[in-house]
Amino acid sequence: MNDEYKNKILNFYREHKRMPGYKEIMRMLGFRSKNAVYKLINKLVESGVVEKDTEGKMVPRKLFGEVPMLGLVEAGLPSPAEEQVLDTISLDELLIEDIEKTFILKVKGDSMIEAHIAEGDMVLAEKSDNPRPGDIVVAEVDGEWTLKYLRMKSKKYYLEPANRRYKPIFPEHSLKIGAVVRAVIRKYQ
Repeated sequence: MNDEYKNKILNFYREHKRMPGYKEIMRMLGFRSKNAVYKLINKLVESGVVEKDTEGKMVPRKLFGEVPMLGLVEAGLPSPAEEQVLDTISLDELLIEDIEKTFILKVKGDSMIEAHIAEGDMVLAEKSDNPRPGDIVVAEVDGEWTLKYLRMKSKKYYLEPANRRYKPIFPEHSLKIGAVVRAVIRKYQ
């Protein structure tokens, strides 16, 4: 498979935050038929770069590629360190269990600051039918969406912020859990 084609498709994804459609791929790569695009997509699926969702649309599989894992770094007292490649790790495999159920949200506000989730961070969330008390969840409470800890008291669920300045939220009418947070992403710069 041509790496140039793969890179153009993944760059499109990074730039537009979505995978390109057949017509966009035809224009981007200079293909003259949808059949050529179909064959390319199948090669991308075979190589593990993309998957097809339940509707047959492309979903990126390996966004980050593999990164070398060099070892441990001391967060306490400094110690002598030797750079040695121990292994490689795919951040996709580490962070994403089910690509079709996974999405990223940008955090606004400071109600989860004591859980080390700050405004501007991004959370990797996975749609879940089985949230547990103690999970950090993306929830719709009384028609509004928020990010909080899921808690239970007297067999009733409520939401708890991770900031002492905010009070727990007890739903008046409804509480729907949309997803469970799997990771926090913070970019420095």
